[in-house]
Amino acid sequence: MRLLLDQNLSHLLVLRLADLFPNSQHVRLVGLERATDPVVWNYSAENGFTIVSKDSDLHQRSLLFGSPPKLIWLRVGNGPTSQIEQLIRASQTEIRRFGEDPEAAFLVLS
Repeated sequence: MRLLLDQNLSHLLVLRLADLFPNSQHVRLVGLERATDPVVWNYSAENGFTIVSKDSDLHQRSLLFGSPPKLIWLRVGNGPTSQIEQLIRASQTEIRRFGEDPEAAFLVLS
């Protein structure tokens, strides 16, 4: 599974999570740092990414359109990048199951 980390997350997570989710990207690293949600959504769908975001608008888009792409919605407040990394690492089994489920469109982590 390849993750596309949204602008509201640190680009450093790409390197920090590379052992679990190789070939993941951050919107900043693919030239989408100022892109609208529909552009990020389409890029992710066209390139086989699962979006990871704290943006509730993307959650609404997921409810409306389903997948692809899949969405991992992080329901956490502002905090250090290490906190997000720990949450994703602790949820890796759940994330992998979600990625393998053809019916699942979004996963909420908190």
